[in-house]
Amino acid sequence: MGMKRDLLGVRNGARYLLIAAICAAAATACGTTPAPVGGAASAPAPAPKVSLDITVSTTPGAPTKHWTLQCEPAGGTHPDPAGACAVLLKAKNPFAPLPKGIMCPMIRVGTKTAIVEGTYFGKHVHTTFTPGGCDLAHWEQLGQIFN
Repeated sequence: MGMKRDLLGVRNGARYLLIAAICAAAATACGTTPAPVGGAASAPAPAPKVSLDITVSTTPGAPTKHWTLQCEPAGGTHPDPAGACAVLLKAKNPFAPLPKGIMCPMIRVGTKTAIVEGTYFGKHVHTTFTPGGCDLAHWEQLGQIFN
């Protein structure tokens, strides 16, 4: 009966070696990235609800300024993304088209032009703002974003 005990010990030892080899192979194949703190997988950052490219020209021939702006969450290359998002999200329908047949003032406040492209809460945006005429009301709402 002593021989059976020796074989049983060899089988158990071989089983542990086999399990250790499988674990080592799995760790090598899957990488050895440590698990996140807390044991739960970290969720990816939420996609911004507003993602815009803003190009501003001040005078003909002058260099243009270009920023990206993301809101909810605020980010991008804009000099003040949080402040710009506050202005943008406070405005009512900032990218709504002008109603047809309205009369516009013939007032021009400056030569600045802002081209805005991107998405605003899932809607495609591609518009140009100027500080005058029919755009004057929109410029007064959003103009500080373009400074």
